[in-house]
Amino acid sequence: MKKLFLFLFLTTIGFAQNSKRNYFSHSWNGYELELSTTDGTYFIQFYNAKIAETSFVPKGEKFNSQSHAVVLKTKNHPFQIQENADFIEMKTNELSIKITKSPFQITYFHQNKPILSEKLGYFKRKHEPLEKVKGNIVYDSTEVIQFNLNATEKLYGGGARVLGMNRRGNRLALYNRADYGYETRSELMNFTLPIVISSQKYMVHFDNAPIGYLDLDSKKENVLEYETISGRKTYQVIVGNTWEDLIYNYTELTGRQPLPPRWALGNFSSRFGYHSEAEARRTIQKFKDENIPVDAIILDLYWFGKEVQGTMGNLEVYRDSFPTFEKMVVDFNKMGIKTIPITEPFILTTSKKWQEAVDKKILATDTKGNPFTYDFYFGNTGIIDIFKTDGKKWFWNIYKELANKGVGGVWGDLGEPEVFPAAAQTFGGSADEVHNIYGHNWAKLVFEGYQNNFPTQRPFILMRSGYSGSQRYGMIPWSGDVNRTWGGLSGQVEISLQMGMQGLAYMHSDLGGFAGANLDDELYVRWLQYGVFNPIFRPHAQSDVASEPVFRSDNAKSLAKQAIEMRYKLLQYNYNLAYQNSKTGIPLMRPLFFEEPENETLLTKSDGYLWGNDFLVYPILEAGQKTKEVYFPKGSIWIDFYSGTTYEGGTTRQIPTERSHIPTFVRKGSIVPLVGRIKNTEAFTKDKLEYHFYFDEKIAEEKVFSFYFDDGKTPVNDDKENFYFMHFEVEKEGKWLEIDVEKETSENYTENKEESVTLIVKNIQKKPRKIKFKNAKGSMQYNEKLNYCTFTFVVSEKEVEIKIKL
Repeated sequence: MKKLFLFLFLTTIGFAQNSKRNYFSHSWNGYELELSTTDGTYFIQFYNAKIAETSFVPKGEKFNSQSHAVVLKTKNHPFQIQENADFIEMKTNELSIKITKSPFQITYFHQNKPILSEKLGYFKRKHEPLEKVKGNIVYDSTEVIQFNLNATEKLYGGGARVLGMNRRGNRLALYNRADYGYETRSELMNFTLPIVISSQKYMVHFDNAPIGYLDLDSKKENVLEYETISGRKTYQVIVGNTWEDLIYNYTELTGRQPLPPRWALGNFSSRFGYHSEAEARRTIQKFKDENIPVDAIILDLYWFGKEVQGTMGNLEVYRDSFPTFEKMVVDFNKMGIKTIPITEPFILTTSKKWQEAVDKKILATDTKGNPFTYDFYFGNTGIIDIFKTDGKKWFWNIYKELANKGVGGVWGDLGEPEVFPAAAQTFGGSADEVHNIYGHNWAKLVFEGYQNNFPTQRPFILMRSGYSGSQRYGMIPWSGDVNRTWGGLSGQVEISLQMGMQGLAYMHSDLGGFAGANLDDELYVRWLQYGVFNPIFRPHAQSDVASEPVFRSDNAKSLAKQAIEMRYKLLQYNYNLAYQNSKTGIPLMRPLFFEEPENETLLTKSDGYLWGNDFLVYPILEAGQKTKEVYFPKGSIWIDFYSGTTYEGGTTRQIPTERSHIPTFVRKGSIVPLVGRIKNTEAFTKDKLEYHFYFDEKIAEEKVFSFYFDDGKTPVNDDKENFYFMHFEVEKEGKWLEIDVEKETSENYTENKEESVTLIVKNIQKKPRKIKFKNAKGSMQYNEKLNYCTFTFVVSEKEVEIKIKL
């Protein structure tokens, strides 16, 4: 749905006002530097050796300590100090900050190499006056923090956009907004994060919520600017020695994504929307009849009303269409299928909850304290003030009631918010001050509600908009109302890769595309095949053309079924990626430059990506494509996951495409757990699991692979959790290949410690001469046609050692 951009920054006149900033004095407040200048005071401190924070407080203002993004508390990190008449330097073994007194400048160094410096630093920018536009606020000045960039670094970040991987040269609005039907370019979308990431492996996070801009050198003057209407003049500089290290440090600062429930990695049945309980039941039955796995069904707005318009805000079951809603949910739960109903933060004046919302004073207001109402597509509305304690409690009680009915999670839609006039007031500030953190705080209230009232359940929180750090509230983001075209598909890899680097690693798309009535089976199938290697597999669309594979043509249905079955085959591999993300922040989808950070060409590429550490994936993004150009990253040999053909790293090849899958390659030397056929994740058991070892005869050193297991439902608590790891250590000495297998259980592990293991070792060209088992009885079968060995054995408390003489 389209709407006007609700704030205006006007053409600038004059120049920055702080060109004469001078150093006055400084003092040390414990581990914090307080530095006085002509026009204000700097406060500079380290969180740790790789994260520093700088705040500027202009004269006449007080420091605002509230951050909506940062959760890291360890600020008293030791550092070295060097002072003289010319400069002050604060230095850790990784990151250092040098303040030159005259001319005044702050410069940041990583391992003694300069990475960033303030140019003009903080200043106010005056704007031309303009007559106030109804419903908008025109700001006569904005606040800017300005930096120098080097001439060659690539820039990423700013949230979800379709601009190309290198976003340098763009001026990015920081105002979360939907872009209905976008395709090959989208300058403004649902997640506009105040984050800049450099190809030099540093990040700048502007720790301020109000709306504004990120200018990534749009004038080609080697200048970075953060511009805002108000708020904190605080930013963190984060460095990393690798890309993985950089993201680890950022998510250490802003929080990490909790491990989602295992079922969230399965297939969703979703559309806009199921009009009735009967239609929802028929759809799930169709999945069963077609023997296509499914784990969840999503109910769009018809669960609370018959019409699209006029009913938003009812937030209670519409019994004419869903007469036995609770029984439907119970029946689906018995099948292992979760029910996810949509909710929105808008309460229409025509809805059943309007008078209650007014009486309980839980709505945003005008300046006189009356409910602020306005028109948008769905009707005349108010919006819940989730920054007010009463508003949070009221909204949470809606979710609590739904959870008590047995629903499996929450879908929060239109949370940019879709329409939020600047004149509206909330307990947390004006609309423009809280606009970008509305979805963030909405996810927070749901997440904390589950923690308090349903502490044994991992929440599932699907939301369209958020802020820096929203991942710590379990937010599952998606890329909005993308057009159902090849152009719409083309930008999805970029969006997911960029968002993963910014902490929100579960960014995914409406598989098949959302907007429009385009019936294109090839596009649909290719999008779902790409979805196999996405954090979330969720086809969803307007109902003109079916999003569910069970209602597509026989050909499309057959190919979609194969893709969904592959998704479930990778269930444990994907769950392990999710666990790694919860502990380190590392994205599930990773740019190829993670593998080759010095390869300049890869810094701007998003046509292929790494799925975890072990898969190389190249989606098909064009109709009728017969071959796909694939670059194989250096340092590994890559094996076609389907044909077994091998390719040397560092080479580029034209790969013939297949109708049944997109080009997918597995790293030689890796171990990949694969799951046998299951109806949904509820049916997952360890005896369905095989470990596939893609043996590399050139193994040069010991390799370790670890796989995490738990019940898939209970929130992870390392001190109390009932979990275990299956560890594999692989080493080759001469003609002997040794594989050690250990089951490491948590202190509170209560299940059977014995486990049957099936290990398939591929690329064994001849039947092994000798096999030795230690601490287990086992068997081996050799497949001469396909050149692999199948080992079966039982692991218990002792490490099992398998020696194979080749």
